[in-house]
Amino acid sequence: MTDFPESTQRVAAALQAAGHPHMPRMLDDAARTAQQAADVLGILVGQVAKSIIFRRKSDDAAVLVITSGDRRVDEKKVEAHVGKIGRADAAFVKERTGFSIGGVSPIAHATPPVTLIDQDLLRFDVVWAAAGHPHGVFPLHPSDLQRLTGAPVVDVAQEVGA
Repeated sequence: MTDFPESTQRVAAALQAAGHPHMPRMLDDAARTAQQAADVLGILVGQVAKSIIFRRKSDDAAVLVITSGDRRVDEKKVEAHVGKIGRADAAFVKERTGFSIGGVSPIAHATPPVTLIDQDLLRFDVVWAAAGHPHGVFPLHPSDLQRLTGAPVVDVAQEVGA
C-alpha cells in the first residue's frame, strides 16, 4: 500500500476500513477515460464506473455522479435530484475531492460530495472505479458503491448517442 501515490493510499485505506475485499491496482498505462480503462482492463466500457464532478450552484457543493462508461450524464436528471448544477473546473475538482480529473475515486474525498449512482451500473456483476490516480483502479460490485458511499441509485444518464 505504501508503494501507491498518496491519493491512492487514501482510497486503499477507505476500502480496507470498509472491509472491501479488493485493494487498488496500479496499471502500466493511464486510464484517464472510460475507453482507456476498458482497453487496459479488457472489459466492456460500460463496466467502468465513471466519477463525474459538478458544482451545485446554490451552495457551491461538489456533486459526484457515478455512471457507466458507456453513458453520458443527463444534467437535467441530476438537477431534479440536487438542484441547479454547473461544470466543475480542474481546480474545483482537486480542491473538493483531493483527486485530479482522470483519477477521481467514488470514495475517500477530501470533502464528502453529494453523490448519485446511476442505475445503469447495476447491469454488471463487476465494475471498475478509479482509485485516486489516473493509473489506479479497483473492482467492485455495483451494490458496493451504495454501501461505500451511502448514495442513492437513480436514473441520471442517457445512452451515448441519445
